[in-house]
Amino acid sequence: MRNIQPSTLRIGRRYRPGRLNGPYDALVIGSGIGGLTTAALLAELGWRVAVLEQHYTAGGATHSYERAGYEWDVGVHYLGDMGARTTVRRMMDFLTQGQLDWAPMDAHYDRFFIGDRVYDAVAGRAEFRDNLVAHFPREAQAIDRYLQLLGEVSRGMRTFTLDRTLPPWAAAVAGPLLRRRLPPSFDRTTWEVLSELTDDPELIAVLTGQWGDLGLPPKRSSFVIQALIAKHYLHGGFYPVGGAWRIADTILPRIRATGGEVFTYARVEQVLVQEGRACGVRMADGNEIAARCVISDAGAINTFARLLPAEVAGQHGYDRLIEGVKPSIGHLGVYIGLQGTAEEFRLPKTNYWIYPGNDYDAALDRFLADPDGPFPAVYISFPSAKDPDFARRHPGKATIEIVAPAPYETFAPWAGRTWGQRGEDYQALKQRYGERLLEHLYDKVPQVRGRIDYWEVSTPLSMKWFCGWERGELYGLDHDPSRMRQRWLRPRTKVPGLWLTGQDIMSCGVSGAMMGGLAAATAIAGVRRMAPVMKQVFG
Repeated sequence: MRNIQPSTLRIGRRYRPGRLNGPYDALVIGSGIGGLTTAALLAELGWRVAVLEQHYTAGGATHSYERAGYEWDVGVHYLGDMGARTTVRRMMDFLTQGQLDWAPMDAHYDRFFIGDRVYDAVAGRAEFRDNLVAHFPREAQAIDRYLQLLGEVSRGMRTFTLDRTLPPWAAAVAGPLLRRRLPPSFDRTTWEVLSELTDDPELIAVLTGQWGDLGLPPKRSSFVIQALIAKHYLHGGFYPVGGAWRIADTILPRIRATGGEVFTYARVEQVLVQEGRACGVRMADGNEIAARCVISDAGAINTFARLLPAEVAGQHGYDRLIEGVKPSIGHLGVYIGLQGTAEEFRLPKTNYWIYPGNDYDAALDRFLADPDGPFPAVYISFPSAKDPDFARRHPGKATIEIVAPAPYETFAPWAGRTWGQRGEDYQALKQRYGERLLEHLYDKVPQVRGRIDYWEVSTPLSMKWFCGWERGELYGLDHDPSRMRQRWLRPRTKVPGLWLTGQDIMSCGVSGAMMGGLAAATAIAGVRRMAPVMKQVFG
C-alpha cells in the first residue's frame, strides 16, 4: 500500500450556487442508479431535474476511480440480463441512449470454491440445470422445482411492484387483493424454501453461492431477493464496456436535455418542509433550493433519520418505522494493480467465490464474533479481463478486486476522522486485513504473487465517507423477509412532495435500484403520463 491520492476520474458538474439553473421541477438527493433513473425518466417528460450528489463524482456505487495509473469499479462487478432484450436491458439501453455496450463474461461466469470442492454457475437455463444435475444426479427434481420457483418469484415481483406504486386510494382498494396473489415464498427465508426441496446442504450451498450479491446468507435472506438475483444471472454475466463509470456518464445527457444537471460536492443537509409539504432542500453551504418535489436516493434511514426534520419524521411515525429495519453489512475491498496485461497474467473472465464450507450462516456468525477468524466469503473479480476496452485506456496494465464482508463495529473507532487522515493504527488494521485477503488471491491465482505493483484497502468507513451510508452498508437495508413486509418502503412517503427511490423500495443491486427508480418515476408522474415513455422503452 502507498499514500493515497484523490481520484482523477469524475462525472458530473461541481456544485456552486451560481451554477443552479432553476426553477426545478424536482430535486434528487443522491446519484446512484436509482436516483439517475428517476431523474432521466422525469426529464423525458420535460421535467427540469437537479441531482445533488455529495461525492466528488456521480454514480453512487456504480462509480469508478483512478489512482496510481489504474482504474477500478467500486460496486459494479457484473450484471445479468444484458444478453437479450430483457426488461433490464431495455431499461438500461433507454437510459444510456444505446451508448453503453456490454461484454459477455465466460460461460462459466461464477466459480464457487466451497471448502475443497469447486462448482461453476453456467450461462443458460438448460446449461445451468444440466451442470447442476451432473454434480447432484439424485437431485434433478429439486433442481427443476427450484428453476420453477425462480419464474414464480419473478412473476410475483410484478404484483409486488404494482402494489408499491399505486396511489393511496387505489392501494386501499386493490392492495389486499394484490398481496394475496403473491406466492408464499415472499414471506420466507431462502433456507426455509430450499430445505423443502432438498436435504442436501451442499446443493443448497451451490444454489446460494451468490449470497454475497445480496449481503445475507440463506437462513437470514429473503428467498424473493435470492431468487431474483439467481434469475438475473441465469443467462450469464456481463460487464460494461469502458468501466462502470460509463453508466452515469451515458445517463447524464438525458437529464441535461431539459435543463437539468447532476451536481457533485453537493451535500444536502435537510429537506425543507413548509405547511406539511416538502418544497426543497438546504445545502451544506446554507443555500436553499426550491422545487415542486424532493426525491431521495439516500436510503430510507438517511432520509427519515437525518434529512427530514425530526419533528416531521416523528409526526408521521417514521422515527418508529425505521427502528423496524436495519442496514446491511459492510465490506472490505482490496484494489490491486498489476504491471502487465490480463492476458499475460492469464486472468479469467470468471468471478471467484471462496467459502470455508457449505454452512454460510455459521461461517458468518463465527466471523462476526471474531473478525480475526476466517472470512465467511471472499469474492474476487478481474475487471481488466472482463472489459475489452481496458487495454486501450490502460495499456500494459491489469486490475483485480477482492471483496469480503466486514462489520462496521470493527472500524467504528475511527469513524469521526477525515478520509486519508485516520492515523497509523487504522492503516495498520487495513494492511492486516488486506494481506489476509491477498493470500486468498494467491491461493487461486498464484501467478500474481510477487507481481503486484499497487494495492489499497477500503473499509465500511470508505462507503460511509464517499456514499453517505451511515454504517458503510453495501446494499442499503437488509434484504430479509421482514424487510419485504414493510409496506411503508414505497416511492410515496407520508410527507407530500417527498418521494423515495432506489434499492430500499425494491431490491438490491444495479438492476434492483434501477427498477426502484422506474417505480418512483411512475408513482410521481402517474401511470397515464408515464405510459408514452414506457411504450418508448419497452415497445
